[in-house]
This record gives sequence, C-alpha cells and structure tokens, in this order.
Amino acid sequence: MNHQLTVYNSLTREKQVFTPIHEGFVGMYVCGPTVYNDVHLGNCRTFVSFDVIYRYLKHLGFKVRYIRNITDVGHLLDDGEDRMLKGAKADQLEPMEVAQKYTLGFHQMMQIFNTLPPSIEPRATGHIPEQIEMVEAIMKNGYGYEANGSVYFDTLAFAEKTGEYGKLSGRVIDELMAESRTLKNQDEKKHPSDFAIWMKAAPEHIMKWNSPWSVGFPGWHLECSAMSTKYLGKEFDIHGGGNDLKFPHHENEIAQNVGSCGCQPAKYWLHTNMLLLNGKKMSKSDGNTISPTELFTGDSVHITKAYSPMAVKFFMLQCHYRSTLDLTDEALQAAEKGYKRLMEALRKLKKLEASTAVGSMDTEIDALVDGIYTDMNDDFSTPKALGTIFELVTKINILSDGGTEGQVSAAVLGKLQTTLNTMIGDVFGLADEGEGDGQGSAVNGLMELILDLRQAARTNKDWPTSDKIRDGLASLKIQVKDGKEGSSWSFQ
Repeated sequence: MNHQLTVYNSLTREKQVFTPIHEGFVGMYVCGPTVYNDVHLGNCRTFVSFDVIYRYLKHLGFKVRYIRNITDVGHLLDDGEDRMLKGAKADQLEPMEVAQKYTLGFHQMMQIFNTLPPSIEPRATGHIPEQIEMVEAIMKNGYGYEANGSVYFDTLAFAEKTGEYGKLSGRVIDELMAESRTLKNQDEKKHPSDFAIWMKAAPEHIMKWNSPWSVGFPGWHLECSAMSTKYLGKEFDIHGGGNDLKFPHHENEIAQNVGSCGCQPAKYWLHTNMLLLNGKKMSKSDGNTISPTELFTGDSVHITKAYSPMAVKFFMLQCHYRSTLDLTDEALQAAEKGYKRLMEALRKLKKLEASTAVGSMDTEIDALVDGIYTDMNDDFSTPKALGTIFELVTKINILSDGGTEGQVSAAVLGKLQTTLNTMIGDVFGLADEGEGDGQGSAVNGLMELILDLRQAARTNKDWPTSDKIRDGLASLKIQVKDGKEGSSWSFQ
C-alpha cells in the first residue's frame, strides 16, 4: 500500500510529496478566530478541515504539534476600528470579557463538531514581548520604520532586497497602490502597501501596552508570525488558514518572518476555500447568511428543517477543503441521508462474522480498503475517500443480507472493520448520533430491546407478534431489515 502523502502547496501552486523538516514530526500552525463575535460557519468549515488534516497526520504515525491561535487584539476593521473594541462596545463589556465570552463559545462549537483541541492555543495578548522583539529585529534589518510612534513594514525595501513580496498571493507592489484602503494614518506611510507592525494607541483605546516606540498595540499580521515561530521554530512544516487570509495576512506574515530572521516560516501553505449559501457569498447586509446554531435549530428562512451537527459535518467532508462549498437545503438533506446510511452500515459491520477462510469478496474489499488511503494521501481528499467508503457500504449491505453471492474471510473482515471504524471515527471525527449519550443512547437501547423481542417471536414462529412489531415501527418511519446476522433498523 502506498502511504506517500501529497499536499497542494499554495506557495508553489502545485502538489508536492509531503516531507516534514524533522522526520516523524510535524509542526502545523492554523490562524484561529478573532473572538469579538460568534464563530462564523465558514470558519467552522476551515477548522473542521484542519482537524481532519491533524487527525490524519497523527493516524499516519506523525507526532504533530498543532498550534491554533486566538486573536484578541489588533485586528482592525476597514475603518481602522479594532474588532475587539467594537465587540466590547456592542456588548457593553471589557475587551477581555468579550474575548473570554466568544473564546468559550468557539470552543463549545468546536466540541459540537467533534474536533480535537490543538496542542497549544496561544492568545495574541499573551505574547506582546515576543511581538515587540520581532518588530525590533525587523527594524534592525532595515525593513521597518517609525512614524509618530507607530512602526510600519517597508514593503518596497523588502521587495527590492529579497524579491519575496507577493509570492504567495501573486500580487505585485504596483497593483497594491490602486487597491490600498483608506485607513487611518495612511499619510504616515512611505508607500500605500506598507502595513503597521506596531500602532500607537489613541487616548481612548483600552487595549494598549508600553513599547520602545509608543504606548500602543501590535499589528494583526505580527501576532501569527510571533506565535508560530515561538512554538514551532523559525521554520516549520504547515501553515494553514482560509483562502481569504492569503492576502494580506499570510503574505505579510511571510514578509515579517523573512524580514526578522531571513527565513521562510512554513514549508507548505494550505488554504481552505469559501463557503457559499445558495450559490452566493454569505452576507449579513442582504440576509444571505446562516449561523451554526440556526442550522442545528432549523430557525432560518434558508432551510426547511433542523440538521444535526454530524450531518452538517458530513456535508462539509463531501467537498474537498480547497473547493468552494455551496450550502443549500437540498444538499443538506442529501448529506443527512448519506450520513445515516453510513452509520447504519457501521452498525451492521459490528455484527458481521467471517464466513470462509477465503471469501468471494476478499479481493474486491481489500482493494477498496487500500483505496481509502490512496484517496486521503491525495491532498487529504475526503470526498474521494467517502466515495470509496460508500462502495464498501454496498459490500457491507450484501454481506449483511446473507446471500450466497457475498462471503468474506476473517482477515479481510478484520481489516475492513478496523479501517472503517478508524477512518470514520478517528480521522473524520464523525460520531454516531444514534449511539451517543442521553436520548440517542436510550433510543438505540430501546430499539435493540424491541428487535430482540421480535426475534424471539420469530424463533417461536409467533408471526402475528413479529409482524405487529415490524408494522408498528414502520408507522413510526422506522425500517427493519432482516439479515443472516440478525435484524437492523434505520429511520426512513
């Protein structure tokens, strides 16, 4: 089986064989949320994608240090206002209360989507000394200048000396002049494309710290440069984030890292694509938006019913992380059916027993199981892997029905059970909501009891009781299927 992993590197714009800097170890940094509001569904998609990447790398045997930061200062809106301060004013709270409130909410949402916590989750406000040191190093190397207490990164000097600026995004300096936003203090810059790495705070600004230049706060781009290198070193393996961060955030991160130490921070840059709603970009202003909570409650004009977290997650995994994902009610309904079919197949798989020393379906099943790894090794292609898994679902249903056309040996069955349970549960992070805690567990237990009673009636040839149970369940839209391994159930 070929376990050679390839990833699409945004920096080189091609797929490359993944070779970590230190054999057996992977350092991965992903830009986390700015915690001034509830986490956006598009961000959830990004963090679900990188959770699968994190899980798969661990499954392949790598020791992974996964860093995902919390931005709690310095991220400015288009009008120059700090996002954290805007959130504080809206909620009538202290900025750190805002950060704590929405950080806890973000963690809760990540748990609902069954994602693993990162190895380290640093906060920008907890790393002010490291950011000041990086500004000093950038200035020492001739790539930063002070103006009225603020410090700016000199993009022209950097581009002329290194030729690096714009390599990730494909932007060139001349283009940036035309699209440079009208921000506060724009006249302090030598060039419109220069960006702040330290900003002097206005008197009314709450979040500010002492520095060699002024009482102020760090630039948004600087935070990730300082925190990634602190925990992963000056050069590390993977830097990830949403496609919308490629420019200016990630481009400026590279400039800061190269400008401070002369080295490229990440070997591979991975970017997730946009989440659309009904074919259009999500926008609060025109009402084309939906939150994760609205998806789970059904309280939105864009959907006809509520969808469970695992059905939504399954929907996300049906699309490659680099592809645009269009959320529609129809697509969610199809994903819900697919998720339920998959969970039903896993329940059947638990009950399967090997039939012969060499099964008639061994070669086919063995090739499909290996194919899951081929799919995942192709830039973490969850849609391809799910396609292969559903071919196996068809085989599982044949084996479960107990016909003579399908037999499997103990070795292949064991491999199938181990691989599917590991891939779906440990790598994709898809939990069986029908077998969870609370009500789901109770429903599952009751159904097992009812099916046992029906089986006893059938054994005793008490057909009226057996039929009454089956027809009663059918009226509740619960379908019973009888196979050689016993009976199974699913919602219709």
